[in-house]
Amino acid sequence: MSTAPEATSSPSVLARLRSSKLGKTPFWVQIVAGLVLGIGLGYLARAADISWLATTLETIGRIFVQLLKLAVPPLVFTAIVVSVANLRNVTNAARLAVRTLLWFLVTSLIAVAIGLGLGLLTNPGEGTNLKTEGLKPPKSTGTWIDFLTGIFPTNIVDAFTQVNVLQIVFLAVVVGAAIIKLGAKAEPILKLNESVLELVQTALWWVIRLSPLGTLGLIGKSVAKYGWDLLKPFATLTVDIYVGCALVLFVVYSLLLKFAGGLNPVNFFKGAWPAIQLAFVSRSSVGTLPVTRRVTERLGVPGEYASFAVPFGATTKMDGCAAIYPSLAAIFVAQVYGIDLGIKDYLLIAFVSVIGSAATAGLTGAIVMLTLTLSTLGLPLEGVGLLLAIDPILDMMRTATNVAGQAVVPILVAAREKTLDLAAYNNPHGDLYEDAQSAVIPAQASVKAPAAA
Repeated sequence: MSTAPEATSSPSVLARLRSSKLGKTPFWVQIVAGLVLGIGLGYLARAADISWLATTLETIGRIFVQLLKLAVPPLVFTAIVVSVANLRNVTNAARLAVRTLLWFLVTSLIAVAIGLGLGLLTNPGEGTNLKTEGLKPPKSTGTWIDFLTGIFPTNIVDAFTQVNVLQIVFLAVVVGAAIIKLGAKAEPILKLNESVLELVQTALWWVIRLSPLGTLGLIGKSVAKYGWDLLKPFATLTVDIYVGCALVLFVVYSLLLKFAGGLNPVNFFKGAWPAIQLAFVSRSSVGTLPVTRRVTERLGVPGEYASFAVPFGATTKMDGCAAIYPSLAAIFVAQVYGIDLGIKDYLLIAFVSVIGSAATAGLTGAIVMLTLTLSTLGLPLEGVGLLLAIDPILDMMRTATNVAGQAVVPILVAAREKTLDLAAYNNPHGDLYEDAQSAVIPAQASVKAPAAA
């Protein structure tokens, strides 16, 4: 008797998950359920003063973010090394890179203009009556000297252990360029990076599968800790940021896709929504990187180009954190402290938002970018302390906007270069998580194929 049927009849863990009710529930539904349940539990913990529930929610959220951050150094380094090295296989690679950066610039300028416009229209810092006595500037601040000198690591180990994404990006670009220069001699190094990248992405997909639970903890912690009362003095600023990000996310990107790319924006949101949704709850562009890259490829962007554009976008393309947020926050802080801003200041905000966006570096939060903006304008850095309490609430929408932009630009460039697979873009389908697992674990697919036949 053959043993093959016996080997395939025992379902794997993945197969059991797929056959379970949980596995049949769309992933986005699971995340929404975690969001709703987290809000409910957070409100219960705050209203009934249930300390153990609040602590549990905070612990769940913290562990989820820690797991995402754990993958950041190897993920960023290997993704950029591989993407830079593989540019040698891309036709007109230099032109693609330049056009990608130009679109990053254009969309950032549009985003910062929207942020400034909303700030000037609504005056978010007026009438807040917030007390600024006793506030201290953050321990680590962003200045142009820190930004420029911080690009170059003094110690390679420190760059990774301290998770300095900007330095990791610099090292990865140098290594990728060196691999291109050495050619066949460096092929083993490239293969090693490709293997490590695949390994990290596989492990990260397991973490991403925990997103519904992470969502529950992160949202629940925010509600339990801050409640809704804390938002009252910041109501105008909060609404401004959500409205500004929504305008960029749903209006600006849609118009660019329609008129600059000749594409139906609805199909973009159908295909990219898993990445946007995960970014909203995880608050990490880098943590969402594998999903962003997969949805970008699923929307028809060639894999070789996507492997370059998406990792660079995840570390430098920040329309929410580096354009809308610092422009509105600078106006807010200036108004709270009674400082008038002029045309020169607004132009400086635009300049900082476009040039300094890499300082945000795809990590949770945008404090470095905010301190860089405030220090450039000469505004009190103590104003950062005003915004720390509501930063998690603001950061969700900011990061969702970041990630959407990181997917839009490669699609636009590919469409204008006539390399976009229009059939794939116009018909996004399938379950992202299931597709990812079958791609990451091809061996399992090949083993199951005979049994299915």
